[in-house]
Amino acid sequence: MDATASVAALPAAEPAPLKGGMLALLTVGLALGTFMEVLDTSIANVAVPTISGSLGVATSQGTWVISSYSVASAIAVPLTGWLARRVGEAKLFTLSVLLFTVASAMCGFAQNFESLIAFRLLQGLVSGPMVPLSQTILMRSYPPEKRGLALGLWAMTVICAPIFGPVMGGYITDNYTWPWIFYINVPIGVFSAVCAFILLRGRETKTSKQRIDAIGLALLVIGVSCLQMMLDLGKDRDWFNSTFIVTLAVIAVVSIAFLLVWETTDTEPIVDLSLFKDRNFALGVVIISFGFMAFFGSVVIFPLWLQTVMGYTPWLAGLATAPVGLLALVLSPMIGKNMHRLNLRMVASFAFIVFAFVSFWNSTFTLDVPFNHVIWPRLIQGIGVACFFVPMTTITLSSVSDERLASASGLSNFFRTLSGAIGTAISTTFWENDTIHHHAILTDSVNVYSANTNAYKDALASLGLSGDGLTAQLNQTVTAQAYMLATNDFFRISCAAFLVLAVLVWVTKPRKGAGPSMGH
Repeated sequence: MDATASVAALPAAEPAPLKGGMLALLTVGLALGTFMEVLDTSIANVAVPTISGSLGVATSQGTWVISSYSVASAIAVPLTGWLARRVGEAKLFTLSVLLFTVASAMCGFAQNFESLIAFRLLQGLVSGPMVPLSQTILMRSYPPEKRGLALGLWAMTVICAPIFGPVMGGYITDNYTWPWIFYINVPIGVFSAVCAFILLRGRETKTSKQRIDAIGLALLVIGVSCLQMMLDLGKDRDWFNSTFIVTLAVIAVVSIAFLLVWETTDTEPIVDLSLFKDRNFALGVVIISFGFMAFFGSVVIFPLWLQTVMGYTPWLAGLATAPVGLLALVLSPMIGKNMHRLNLRMVASFAFIVFAFVSFWNSTFTLDVPFNHVIWPRLIQGIGVACFFVPMTTITLSSVSDERLASASGLSNFFRTLSGAIGTAISTTFWENDTIHHHAILTDSVNVYSANTNAYKDALASLGLSGDGLTAQLNQTVTAQAYMLATNDFFRISCAAFLVLAVLVWVTKPRKGAGPSMGH
């Protein structure tokens, strides 16, 4: 962004921070808007079979309910800074929330699969600016000494929403009809938009008439949409054994390569890549991305293991997963409030050590682990969640100037979201392939010469099983054990990754007493 555009993007006079009830109401409104948007990335996951059956399509087609939203959202998030400079941050956030609310209602009203996918695409496109702008607006509205608290409150909603999404989705699907996973957004969205409209009047950032970087926009849309589709569909289509996935990968690589070259030479880029010249921003984005990739992989694998191997229902698996949000809800605001007193690198490093400890704990589970033992590691993991996200976001934005904050937040959130998709693709693919590997090894040991095999067959025979029934039970036992071993392997690898990140944090250089940077 050139100097003229930078000056134009600055407000003529920075409004005074809000206080008292107005600040509390705005915080709740922005938090609910953020929670609603992030929730929609995961709430539909458990409802895909129900939606597919209701609309008469195969479950494999039904996954487009998730993919269409994630592709559209991934395209829109990095455009936040550019859109905010043209429209204004407050107006853009309010408009995004209203359009998201309308699109949610339309998803619920959809009468066929095609219209549902179209409305989910619309929902994803308009959702892009909501999370990054809720962050920047919240920080602008708090006094400087309390901006760490604002960031903690914001992080609390972003972290917890994906965790509670499957729980809420499972409950709604089991007890009501699937459209209600979209209808619940309507009252939340209206409240959030009204709060933003009333409380942010007179607090708008100054806009500038920037030209549309049509080539950059086209490359972004093509590259990001192909990359996201590749990640969403790769596992079901056997990755690079599929011509379609290979085609998507080639288009994504070529488009993104040209985008990087174009955006670094354009005078008014649609994505401000010059932000990566800032050491803390570049390193912070890398660490957050890899940290979120490893964390989100466990968020995906854990309930899959519970449902596939342990026989948990989606609702019970959600309950077992949810405790991770409890301590995060309590600790995130506390850490944010005391941000200026803390050594941010030490806190973030401690978070990765907690993640590593919990991953190692999970790697010791067996097939007979009871429910109460399952939830304890998830509860402790909440400490790591609070200590990871708030300090790392603060480090990432600590050197970013006020007029570039919306762009920085949008770009940071884009990489966080993309890393979650990459983490999901890598973890599920590894889990399935490692299960096949362990199944083959275990099968070799199940033979007539094995004393353990013969003892187990005798035990099954005493229960009345014989012939094909006995063979099927043997295979089921081997499969369950193979999944268990693959799960253990996954968490051991996650443990090692978190330990590496605990060290990598120390290459950042936040200034002493750093908090979220505003207005410098």
